[in-house]
Amino acid sequence: MKNSLEKKYNPDVLSCLANLSNDEVFTPPEVANQMIDLLPEELFKSDKTTFLDPCCKSGVFLREIMKRLLNAQMPGYEEIIFDINNKKLNKEVITKEDEEYERKLQDKIDWICHKQLFGISITKMTGLLSRRSVYCSKNANSKYSISHFDTDYGYIIYVEMQHKFKKGKCIYCRASESEYGTLKRSKELESHAYQFIHDERILEVLNMKFDVIIGNPPYHLSDGSGGSTDAAMPIYHKFIQQAKMLNPKYLSMIIPSKWMVGGRGLDKFRKEMLSDDSIRIIYDFEDPKQCFPEMRLDGGVCYFLRDNSFHGLTHYIYKSNDGTIIKSDRMLSNKYFKFVIRDNRINSILEKTSKDISFSEIVSTTKPFGIRKDLFNNPRKYQNSKLSEKQFKNSVHVYGVKGLKGGAKRKEGYITKETVDNKEEWINKYKIFFTTSYSTNAIEPPKPIIGKPNDVCTETFLVIGPFKNETEMQNCLSYMNTSFFKFLLYHGKGSMQVTKTVFSLIPLISFKKKISDRELYNKYNISEEEIKLIESMIKPMSNGEGDVNAV
Repeated sequence: MKNSLEKKYNPDVLSCLANLSNDEVFTPPEVANQMIDLLPEELFKSDKTTFLDPCCKSGVFLREIMKRLLNAQMPGYEEIIFDINNKKLNKEVITKEDEEYERKLQDKIDWICHKQLFGISITKMTGLLSRRSVYCSKNANSKYSISHFDTDYGYIIYVEMQHKFKKGKCIYCRASESEYGTLKRSKELESHAYQFIHDERILEVLNMKFDVIIGNPPYHLSDGSGGSTDAAMPIYHKFIQQAKMLNPKYLSMIIPSKWMVGGRGLDKFRKEMLSDDSIRIIYDFEDPKQCFPEMRLDGGVCYFLRDNSFHGLTHYIYKSNDGTIIKSDRMLSNKYFKFVIRDNRINSILEKTSKDISFSEIVSTTKPFGIRKDLFNNPRKYQNSKLSEKQFKNSVHVYGVKGLKGGAKRKEGYITKETVDNKEEWINKYKIFFTTSYSTNAIEPPKPIIGKPNDVCTETFLVIGPFKNETEMQNCLSYMNTSFFKFLLYHGKGSMQVTKTVFSLIPLISFKKKISDRELYNKYNISEEEIKLIESMIKPMSNGEGDVNAV
């Protein structure tokens, strides 16, 4: 009977939770352990080391740390090494020596739970779950808890907070009052006003120095603009910034990689990270499923170790979609790009191309003609545009999209010329319209639209150009269809959103003639190894041209 039971599959419940689909992503135990592995081993041999998870969800970080502390030879507990197979604990006849061992083991457990492990849960439910993972009981003062506390929460606390709104936005996390305001939100719903970043007294509440702060913070909050993770307001960086205020010796968190190359409201945070020479290690996964198998995290995921006593180059480990691992020791900032260059293999190419002006110089900012993206979905909102499927006197031809995200289709029509309140001088020029959103992992961008004289677009597109004539425009399109162009475009884009800066790594060339990949390789002295890298990612076209007409 025993043998048959041993053969049964007995999954870790926290591994199962990690596969649930939710913006508040649960961390698989194996990933938590990979992060804990980055910490110096001597931390677990000391009975003085303190650990804080400020965003407990399943309690996996504290649970796995506790295992290591129990298995370490601490001062005063050198012979107490916890092991579920320990013969001292599984003997049928218990001796006084065994009883003394169990007493010391309990002392060690109590010390760890009361003096070394601390957590702040993000919701009431995750507090119960975390305490169940660490104390083996949802209530720390229960008879089932492996260590007794006078309170039901022990040292994994949860305090319900509320957002503090000013001009419709929370002053701490930028949550929308229309989404999270108490007057409009059901009392049964979580406020998502996380204590670690909303409690102004958090430093007093914690009132101690932590050696290690580690965790997996919530990633996004809806700001009322649609709720998709790509459009939602990032929040994970605020946990990192608050953790730094506590000045731990070591800080490690797992977060979306989107901050490296874009993301709403992340400019200040990215600047801080780029200049932080205490970031010892970063593991960056292009495919987030390598950490979260069932989750969709656009742009990949990364985890890092910040060491307060370290100042130097970051050891950067990048794992591409095809499983290739690229390691480098470098600064996060670079001379080519105001963002992070995730794949270090492209630096040799950038060294050759960066002498030219950037292609981004001929790419517009968002909303190039001043026309909002909801023109076709909500034409009544723009009655003065007189949107029509048919051309009328003094009208201009407009491109946009109609439909909701995921099902939106390109649409065209005619509006009054007065609707255009920006770049009116571009109306009668040749230009190219390029989408502002497509899948992060897509190598091949959606087909651009040829913008002829009298053509304009909504903010769904950026404008490339304008050009002196149709020939120049067509030659530019031939450039945009090369593997060389698409390769650099891909590495400049780390989220679904496409802005002017996405084109920053691409050199601007003359459009006097059509161009092919072979001509570009020769122009920039691209080596055979570099060509192989480009063409392994981008399927090369035979002549650098293709069907460039819009769908």
